[in-house]
This record gives sequence, C-alpha cells and structure tokens, in this order.
Amino acid sequence: MKKYKILVLTDHSGHSDQNSIYAILQQMVDHDQCSHIDIASRGLEENSLFFDAMQRDELLGCKVTTSFSFTEDGSHYKTGLMKLEPRDYNIVFLRLPRPISDDFLLWLNEVFEHAIFINNPKGIIKTSNKKYLVNFPEVCPDVKLCYTVADIKAEANQYPIVIKPLKEYGGKGLIRIDGAITDDGNEEYDTDHYLQAMADDMASEGCISMRYLKNVSQGDKRILVVDGEIMAASLRLPAEGSWLCNVAQGGRSVSTTVTEEEKKIIAYINPYLLKQGIMIYGADTLVDDNGKRVLSEVNTLSIGGFPQAEAQTGKPIIKQTIDKIFKYADEHE
Repeated sequence: MKKYKILVLTDHSGHSDQNSIYAILQQMVDHDQCSHIDIASRGLEENSLFFDAMQRDELLGCKVTTSFSFTEDGSHYKTGLMKLEPRDYNIVFLRLPRPISDDFLLWLNEVFEHAIFINNPKGIIKTSNKKYLVNFPEVCPDVKLCYTVADIKAEANQYPIVIKPLKEYGGKGLIRIDGAITDDGNEEYDTDHYLQAMADDMASEGCISMRYLKNVSQGDKRILVVDGEIMAASLRLPAEGSWLCNVAQGGRSVSTTVTEEEKKIIAYINPYLLKQGIMIYGADTLVDDNGKRVLSEVNTLSIGGFPQAEAQTGKPIIKQTIDKIFKYADEHE
C-alpha cells in the first residue's frame, strides 16, 4: 500500500467554520495511505511571492495534524511555518477559490508536473469556465456563447434569457433579460442601456446566454460528485419573489434526492470531466419548462459542502471521498 505526501493549497482568508477543508483534512491525516499533509495559504502575506509572483522556491506552509481546525485568526496556518519544496509531494489538493488566474494554474502544472492533482489545473481552466456548458447541449437548456450585444439580443428575441459571466461564482453577475426589462434579482433596468454598458467587457471576455426557465422556483440542485459517484445533493431554493437560488444571494439550502434523469446527466458528463483530470465536482440542475431536470452549471474549482452533506444524509461522505482520492492516486501514479 503506497503512502502519499500531500500538499494542500488554499486561501484561509475567506474561510468560515463551515469550510469543507477542515473536516476533510482532520480525517485524511489519519488515513492509512497518508504519509503526511502540509498546507499553504494564499492568505498569508509571506506567500505572495509564490501565489502572486509565481516564484516556486518561495512557498511557506505548515504541517496538518488532527487538531487542524478553523480559527478566526488563522493560527493553524502560521504555527510551525516552514519553507516547502514542491518536489516533496505526490498529491496536490487544490482548494483555491476565485480570483485565480489561468496563468497561475498553468504554472502550477509546471511546478508540480510530477504530482497528482485533485483537480488538475489545466482541467480546471477548461471546465470551470461557464462556456464549457456549450459542449453539452443534449442535457442543458438552450445555451450560447455571446461576444456582442447583438449576440445577446438575438437570443433574447427568441425567449427570456439569463446572462452569466464566464468566471464568476456564487450567483455574482447574473442578470435576466425579458424583453425591454433586465433585472439582477434585486433591481430592474432598461435592457438597451444595460447591454450597452456591458459592451466593452463582453468584447474581450464574452458571456453565456441561457434560456430562462420558468420553473426556477423549484430550486437549483447541487449534486456532489467524486470520481464519478454521486455522493449527495442539496436543493437551493430562491428567496420569495426572487429567481436567484444561490445561498449567497438570499436562497436557502435543504437536503434532497437525485432523480433518474440527473443520474443520466452525471453518467453523460463524467467521462469528459475525468479526461480533464477532474475527479471532484459539483453539477447544478434546474427544472426546465417541460418539468425535467437539466444541467445548468458545472463547478470544478473549489467544491465545498462535504460536512453539510454528511450531516444531512447520515452517511460517511468525507471518509468515502478520502478513500476515493487515494484510489484515484493509486490509479494515476
């Protein structure tokens, strides 16, 4: 049985006691296949040379023990701080949220070319961008990549749409266009004026247009997937009078089950994600106008919700996830 040396890259500055990394690492450090775990945070000023200037020999971190836990002052990221050598690790576990640049992710692939990533940075670049959804028209609502105001208007002339920035998360930047009225879930705007203000940003980056689904009030379901297996699901319901389901935008989350059509969606997209080195991800579904669950988003960057899913289901989801990580490493070493 091979034992692995694990490096975790994260950013503790945005953490709370609900962040999954603490529950996962507390159990992972005691696993039979774990030699040891070190963790380094982008939230430490001392790590700016690594995370911002991309200097590979300037990474500082500390050893993870079973007492590793969230604290307001981030003390566990500062105790026993030492210089880390990238070549010392077999597994690199990425728990880095946005903002994170594609250049940095590509650089990580170079620095840790010898290691197994959970998830692979190159795969994250490709799959965490919302335009990745255009690869799955069979299981998505009508979706199109737009680069101009004219592109958006052409879609909006067919049916109400939701516009999604390509790299935002947590419901940030979402707008709904229904004829002459545009709204962001809180305020309404004149569509022509709003789109004109977006024109410059769209020219360089683009955005996703997706058909607005009238059954959005039935909730946005997050399905947690590890190495192809559905671990749990939660249903995020919008606040009264809103169409935004994200908890960060006022929605609420409740436990739920996965439908047969959602199992088919995961079975369909999973081979594509595994090919990109993505073994942990979240897939979101909405109810379309025909009453069927369809894929609305794929999240592959920093997937949370493990302790919450374990509490809701009563299943040992964290242990199962850790076992799958080491099995994946065995298969890809």
